[in-house]
Formats: sequence, structure tokens, C-alpha cells
Amino acid sequence: MPPEWDPHAATWMGFPRDSYTESGLSREDAQRAWSEVANAISNFEPVRMLCHPEDLPAAKRRLSSSIDLIPVTLNDAWLRDIGPTFVFEDDALVAIDWQFNGWGQNTEFEWGHDDAIACQIAGTLAVPSERAKIVNEGGGIHVDGQGTVLLTDTVQLDPARNPGHNRESIAAHIHNTLGTNRAIWLSKGLWRDNFLNGTKGHVDIVACFAPDGRLLVHRQTNEDHPDFALWETLTQQFSDEGVEVLSLEAPLTLKDNRDWVDYSYINHYVCNGAVICPSFDDPRDSAARERLEDAYPGRDIQMLDARALFAMGGGIHCITQQQPSGVS
Repeated sequence: MPPEWDPHAATWMGFPRDSYTESGLSREDAQRAWSEVANAISNFEPVRMLCHPEDLPAAKRRLSSSIDLIPVTLNDAWLRDIGPTFVFEDDALVAIDWQFNGWGQNTEFEWGHDDAIACQIAGTLAVPSERAKIVNEGGGIHVDGQGTVLLTDTVQLDPARNPGHNRESIAAHIHNTLGTNRAIWLSKGLWRDNFLNGTKGHVDIVACFAPDGRLLVHRQTNEDHPDFALWETLTQQFSDEGVEVLSLEAPLTLKDNRDWVDYSYINHYVCNGAVICPSFDDPRDSAARERLEDAYPGRDIQMLDARALFAMGGGIHCITQQQPSGVS
């Protein structure tokens, strides 16, 4: 699996059908939030947007005319998780079709159509797809392009996802699928990710590799927040693994209309020539931009207000899936 900062042929996304009940958002709010991300990325690379046929008129109103709209029956719109993970086998692009079961049956929406999305994208591209032997999602992995993959106990070892597995058996499947050879396991993800419509601990909101090999890690600095202790635990673990850590301090905002927030600058998306990063109308937005300028030299750092996305349970990285160069 190429790292995210390698050149892309395109970004895949999905147009949301509705908002979650507890988000406090309307369908229009959700569709606006997704569209803003898609339009920003389209300035740097092609965007291919899957859209339920009933939502095509709304998508056409909100999206740049350069974005390719593809009618598909889908339940939800988290393309990082329901779309394929692209890998190369002997220089040929292959779409990995993870088994998807609604984050361990943790969603209020139906997910049957979403489990077929990866295969449909492969068909659209006329590239082979490989059905994985385990339940997994794209947001549950992160690779450095040098053989290391980040995983999380509460995701890949979730009894509602992969009963009967342990770290060794899951790592064997992951390595065989992605071409990696070292797994670093996080014990858990962020606190809010454990509730309805959460992923139970996806790594892509907690930590990600930068091109120079350093690991960007979410750091909650407020002692009252339930994620405060995670930083010390993870940095010790990464130090033991010989990985240099670069902190991305969480926004000062601590709560929204529901509870403790999981606002995180880690959940950014690296595309051709740019990084599309969540912002939160928060005093720490500018510091996050500076840190990402250091981590991704030469790329345009684009900050987008992502509070609506996070109210839905995810962020910019969660709604995007890169297609590496090699097929158009």
C-alpha cells in the first residue's frame, strides 16, 4: 500500500444521504460539509463522487462541475471505510475489499449496500478486487510506505468485527494484504469514538505518519478531558518502537452540544500538492497549520471548518479515499 503522500490519480468520496440523529444537523448541513471538502480537493486532483441516484440533483447544485458524479446505491458516505484500499501487486493496481459490517454493528443506518461499494469502485476502474478475509475499514489503518502499519485493539480485535482473532492472526492478514511487515498496536482510540455511529477507535484520528518518518500524534492538553492520558501512553509506546513523535495539540474547545469533543487535526487528508486539514474556529488552528507546514514541506495547507463533520462522527480523512497513480 503506497503512503498517502504518494501521487494520486484521484480522490474517491460519497455524497451523504442524511445526517445522524444525534448530530443536530440537517441533511443539507451534511451535504454542504461533504461538498466543501470535495470542492477544495478538486482544485488539486480529480474527485470521483459516488452519489445515490435520488441525491444527484442536490449534488449537482453543491459540487464543482469538474467533479465526476457516479450514480451508486449506497447507505452512508464514509468512503475511507466503505471504499477500497488500493495496493499495487507487481505494479498493477488492486482494490482491497475489506469486509464491512457497520463498525461492528455500531450504526443507526443500514450498511448492506456499503459493503458492496469497494467492489463496485473496482468495477468502475476495471481493476481486480480482492475480498479480505477480515472485517476492517480504511480509517482503521495507517502506513508509512516503509513496512509499518498502525492498528488498534478495539477495532481489528473488536469481537463484533473479528471474533476469535488475536494480534498475531490479524497482523498476518494485514501484512499479507498491504505488504507491510511491522504492526504497531494502539490499545484504544479517542473517547467519543466509542458511542453510536463511532468506529470504536480508528487510528486516523489519533496518529499518522509524515513523509520524513515522524509520527504525528493527537495531544489533548486539558486534564479534565477523557483523552488526556492517551498522549503519555502512546508516546511511551512509540518511543519504545523507535518512532519519533510530533505532537498536534487538540483544539482548546472541549465540548459541543452533546459532550466531550474528539476534535483532532490528525484527521487531515494529503492530496496532490496540498493537505486539507480540519479547523474548528479555535485558537489552536493556526498552530496546527504551522505544524503541518513542517510535516509536509512544499504542500499548500488548506484549513476547512470541520465541526459539522465531527458532529457526524468523523472528519476530512474519514470521507476521502485516495486512488494512487498508476491508473486513470
